[in-house]
Amino acid sequence: MTFIHKYPKAAKVSKANFIVAFIALAIGGFFGFIQALHRTDVFRGFVNSGEYYTLLTGHGVLLALIFTTFFIAGLFVWGVTRSLDREPENMAYTWSWFWLMVIGTVMAAFTILGGLVPDSSIRAAVLYTFYPPLQAHPAFYIGLAMVVVGSWMAAADWFWSYSKWRDDNPTERIPILSFMTLFTMLMWYVCTIGLAIEVVGLLIPWSLGWVVEIEPLLPRTLFWFFGHAVVYFWLLPAYYVWYAILPKLSGGRLFSDSMTRIVFIIFLLLSTPVGYHHQYADAGISVGFKFYAMATTMMLLLPSLMTLFTVIASMEHGAKQRGGKGYFAWISKLPWNNPAFVGCALAGIMFAAGGFSGMINAGMNINLLIHNTIWIPGHFHLTVGTAVALTFMAVTYWLLPQLTGRKLKFKTLALIQPYSWFLGMTLMSNAMHRAGLAGVPRRTAEPEFNTNAMNFEPIFGTMSEMKWQIAIGGTILLISLILFLWVVISSWMAGQKSEKPVDDHIPEPLSGVEHTPAILDNMKLWFALALILVVLAYSFPLWEMIQDGIFSPGALPRPS
Repeated sequence: MTFIHKYPKAAKVSKANFIVAFIALAIGGFFGFIQALHRTDVFRGFVNSGEYYTLLTGHGVLLALIFTTFFIAGLFVWGVTRSLDREPENMAYTWSWFWLMVIGTVMAAFTILGGLVPDSSIRAAVLYTFYPPLQAHPAFYIGLAMVVVGSWMAAADWFWSYSKWRDDNPTERIPILSFMTLFTMLMWYVCTIGLAIEVVGLLIPWSLGWVVEIEPLLPRTLFWFFGHAVVYFWLLPAYYVWYAILPKLSGGRLFSDSMTRIVFIIFLLLSTPVGYHHQYADAGISVGFKFYAMATTMMLLLPSLMTLFTVIASMEHGAKQRGGKGYFAWISKLPWNNPAFVGCALAGIMFAAGGFSGMINAGMNINLLIHNTIWIPGHFHLTVGTAVALTFMAVTYWLLPQLTGRKLKFKTLALIQPYSWFLGMTLMSNAMHRAGLAGVPRRTAEPEFNTNAMNFEPIFGTMSEMKWQIAIGGTILLISLILFLWVVISSWMAGQKSEKPVDDHIPEPLSGVEHTPAILDNMKLWFALALILVVLAYSFPLWEMIQDGIFSPGALPRPS
């Protein structure tokens, strides 16, 4: 029986979340295309340079915060429901967190788009990072706070289902899909503590005029308390797909249940204490704490490498079930004509490249070479823009028949889409990384590719060639996005209804849960350890920042 027939209530919630996610993806993606042409000076007729920052904010918020959060909510509703074999416990509660997030999204989007209306006082051109001194309309901060509160309620919904399931199954191990969901949301609870304090305690009172001055370093630090861990909030659902679904798409089975659980536990422990590596250039934070952040960031390479090994081993097993042989020849036996598999596999390859540039970002010394250059958005587009976004788009091709009961249409276009996304992002991110090494800044609307005022010396290639790579890459990405939306909307609205159940079976791991130590399921233990590591990383520096007054911008924090 297909998911929509067995769990109709959950299917409706998943689909509602996906609809909001894809609307955000469409608008945010179009803004990105305009930015690529404007910034490179290829075509500057859509907006002026002042409005560019409104689009930049919309691109970041709609894609990095809204598209991801709603897609993850839809994915986790599907995963928790099928792995625990139960519908959500109370549909009124479930719909309440969904609509709270929708209302918050509309409020935030309304303030961003207000920047495109001449003489409008409702604006939010504060970029994705939105910390002072840039200030937005209060509705922007309140709207985003509602999205975060809604996500907390969604997590509570899934813990509620787990609690009821546990009552009925006191001796069972946590099913792997639910395990990955719950540990991702535990990490989300930890990292959003900083964001909640920043937005509710500082930014909303400041934007409402209740507070005239604000210390910039404190909200900036609280943002990065959240700002790097949120990357793992986006990545762990991609890992979720790579661990649980990609092996099945490959024709095989997950290599190891215990390895999967260990990876998610390490991310829970280490995701939040690493935020200072975004503040290496900030005075007012002790070098020792920056070194602590660098060390923990480098330790996060371990679960990434474990994932690389486990996923490739799972894919190799699948290929060899299909007749593959040898050390590398088995790769040709993978289903390269399946858009869901292709998208996930190419996203994983791009994530490996993003991991390499991430090591540069994490190093205290070498970070200074690329800090605040266009290298940073180049890295961001490899990880979030491809590893996460392409995985989400690819798994949609697999989930859509389960959620709608309709067959996928235009399979050839669906197959072209992940290849074209990979090509477009390769061109754009490659040029961004090299331009960053030449010193080209980020967060500016101006072309600055060897104009009369600015001259850069590229290490490899020419500035003109990089400019065109970014513009062409951005254009290919827009075409790929249109292909994705066309396939999804057509299939959703007019796909042929299937009477046969969709093959959504996920086989058991090669090394199953019977080989997994029980302590790995102890959520209270790992959550407590995660909180202790956060206290060690942040308590003393935050105390240094607030001891001279939270709202005292004239008193710069002193390095100890």
